[in-house]
Amino acid sequence: MHIKIKSLTLGLAAYTALSAQQKPNVVFIITDDLGYGDLSCYGQEKFQTPNIDRLALNGIRFTRSYSGTTVSAPSRASLMTGWHTGHTPIRGNKEMQPEGQFPLPADTRTLFHVFKDAGYITGAFGKWGLGPVGSSGDPNNQGVDEFFGYNCQMLAHNYYPGHLWHNQKKIEYPENNNGAFGAYSQDIIQEKTLEFIENQKNNPFFLFVPIVLPHAELVVPEDSIIQRLRGQFDEQPYKGVDSGPNFRKGPYMSQEYPRATFAAMVTRIDVYVGQIIDKLKAKGVYENTLIIFTSDNGPHREGGGDPDFFNSNGIYRGFKRDLYEGGIRVPTIVTWENQVPKGVESNIAFAFWDYLPTFAELLGQEYPKNTDGISVLPTFLNQGEQKKRDYFYFEFLEMNGKQAVIQGDWKLLHQNIRQSPTWELYNLASDPSENHNIISIFPEKAEELKKMMKCSRTDDPNWKLF
Repeated sequence: MHIKIKSLTLGLAAYTALSAQQKPNVVFIITDDLGYGDLSCYGQEKFQTPNIDRLALNGIRFTRSYSGTTVSAPSRASLMTGWHTGHTPIRGNKEMQPEGQFPLPADTRTLFHVFKDAGYITGAFGKWGLGPVGSSGDPNNQGVDEFFGYNCQMLAHNYYPGHLWHNQKKIEYPENNNGAFGAYSQDIIQEKTLEFIENQKNNPFFLFVPIVLPHAELVVPEDSIIQRLRGQFDEQPYKGVDSGPNFRKGPYMSQEYPRATFAAMVTRIDVYVGQIIDKLKAKGVYENTLIIFTSDNGPHREGGGDPDFFNSNGIYRGFKRDLYEGGIRVPTIVTWENQVPKGVESNIAFAFWDYLPTFAELLGQEYPKNTDGISVLPTFLNQGEQKKRDYFYFEFLEMNGKQAVIQGDWKLLHQNIRQSPTWELYNLASDPSENHNIISIFPEKAEELKKMMKCSRTDDPNWKLF
């Protein structure tokens, strides 16, 4: 049973106890395309996620946490920089040849720099997508001491890759050649994640775990997880790309059991979370570790994904690539033994760009004064006074461009911007599923939010919205 909290408050002065304690470790787990309703502690009924549920029982389960936007790269850029997508240096998924995406600039101050300046060892294990190897956006050039996984998010579509990256070293997997299913990437990445905890147990560390699951393609190793789930659902087989020049270079493979496989992928995430917690406990650092679990955006419908069947967005309208709540409202759990309240449900709203100032406050570090974020450490620790924000801003450049502004319970959407623009206004308190556009009833409120939207972005020649 969760205790519902309407307002949690705290400020910097209330958290002076840290200076007298060992620096806390931070483990930040971010899944790929996990929907708001894909965990049993958020209402999933088709399968269970007991380890993540236990994490929620030991901390705060947030019901109004927002990602950076509705697709991977700009959402993660928002997380890294403390800026919303009207200001981030990466505002879309833009491919770079031969392998990678548009890079973070060299002068970017990321979450990793905040931790490095406080004396932490930093690691990132999973999917990067913020700059090719050797570029300014290479994780090692953005404050990451050790990186292992996919540099390129396009190649991260496939789970039996020809190679992964350990910093600038390409690690080849010949056992996956010619369509073989020899080495499952996310299992390998998980091993390296646990090794990092083992190796850094005596140092303060920031561990960033961008798990690739449950992003399509839908595939898992043939083990007890999928064997238990296969046959439990009526299936609609998915026909994908299983050979040819594009095989395992972005397009998704065929899957005869897409629903069972999706459930197995989320179950696998749950197993990974349990393993991370067990490793922290075994090394004696669990009680001094702040753990955050979330997702980068709403659920996908590619590769045989079926969010309607699993009710992956809960009561919320929309999916990945939408700025409706289902595309940007994500499950978020925060726990820290003896520091974060246990068994709490909070409806306080915050977004990815709030994490950088939050961690800066936790560590006593300065952060850019022009950040779009505010520290929500007060909310995490349930002490003192929480600073209030005026509004949230989101944008998405694909599909003719989309914008959204949320102020309190009011939400304005600007859709199909570059073709035939439309406007929609919703009140999330009375209409959380965004079923009733009330812009004709409250035109004055819409005009007020339009002004906020207009002044919320800076022009960038790399990211044209209009």
